Amino acid sequence: MKVKIPQNFGGNNNMNNVIKQAQKVQDEVARIQEELDEKEYAATAGGGAVEVVIKGSREVLAINIKPEVVDPEDIEMLQDLLIAATNEALRKIEEESSDAMQQATGGLSIPGLI
Repeated sequence: MKVKIPQNFGGNNNMNNVIKQAQKVQDEVARIQEELDEKEYAATAGGGAVEVVIKGSREVLAINIKPEVVDPEDIEMLQDLLIAATNEALRKIEEESSDAMQQATGGLSIPGLI
């Protein structure tokens, strides 16, 4: 049994449009990712006693520690503050990246595209 595709179905024309649109989305996603990778995200812990600055590419750029938080008797607290600030900065990166990609793709998830 042969199936005849109607002339008005679009065939190659429709497929070409879909491919062009997909390429456009892929280019936009790449552009956004480059911008996000270069952006800096800062987060603090302990009421500002510790600040961590991380690039969107997940490279740690700076760790600032106020002298009053450095207590040789309580290294664990300083470690906890560093972990908290780092994780918060990473969370900010993930949240902004996710939001930006949702906008760029209109919520679509196309395997191999993004």
